[in-house]
Amino acid sequence: MAESPHIPANPPRGWLADLHLAATFLTRLPLPDPGAVPSGGLAAAMRCFPLVGAGLGLVAGLIAAAAVTVLPPLAAALLAVLALVLVTGALHEDGLADFADGLGARGGPERRLEVMHDSRNGTFGVLALVFSVALRAAAIAAMTGAAAKIGALVAAVALSRALIPVAMRRIPPARPDGLAALAGRPGADCALAAIALGVLFAGLGLGLAAIPAIACAGLAGLGVAELARRRLGGYTGDVLGAVAQSSEIAFLLAAAALISG
Repeated sequence: MAESPHIPANPPRGWLADLHLAATFLTRLPLPDPGAVPSGGLAAAMRCFPLVGAGLGLVAGLIAAAAVTVLPPLAAALLAVLALVLVTGALHEDGLADFADGLGARGGPERRLEVMHDSRNGTFGVLALVFSVALRAAAIAAMTGAAAKIGALVAAVALSRALIPVAMRRIPPARPDGLAALAGRPGADCALAAIALGVLFAGLGLGLAAIPAIACAGLAGLGVAELARRRLGGYTGDVLGAVAQSSEIAFLLAAAALISG
């Protein structure tokens, strides 16, 4: 998960405050600035990440459903992915690209982290972005019916954001002074609330078909986290972006296989 324009940090009080904080971090929407505050407060708001994700997925799903009435399915699906990229400022896509470049670098963890910190995208990063867009668009295009597209996108984006605090609970930060570490580490209750909401949205979006899709998303997202632990020593913001992207892609591919006509 790459740098966001704001990293607000006072521990927010209440679900509405958490939702505001989460939306400020995860999107480029013109929301009121929560203010500059000390490090650590974002972690508590991560329970609302799936709520923000569900909203993002709903927007993308509605665009896909509307566009497919006048455009070929693949073009409509690409517009839905474009909407996600624009509203989020490519936050997670940037993280995925940096993580891919880091994995492709020769050397130890410090060298890989150095490559990930470089603002220039390498070959692995570009390829990761191409496959991210292509796989998501292909999966969305394969789904028949407006309800299927909307439900799958709400579910995929909500669950993928819910896995971010779960990954942060499973592995340590790669750098104690890094941006991700300064954001704070979510508590077990926060991670549990987030994954419960993510699973709820997945069930509402896909019904029983959500069960294998949730499993695929979990394996992909937490697999990326484990890979980061082994290759980097833990998570960074870019790693968390890769967790979100990989789980979103996996969920959409599984959904397409299960519900496509």
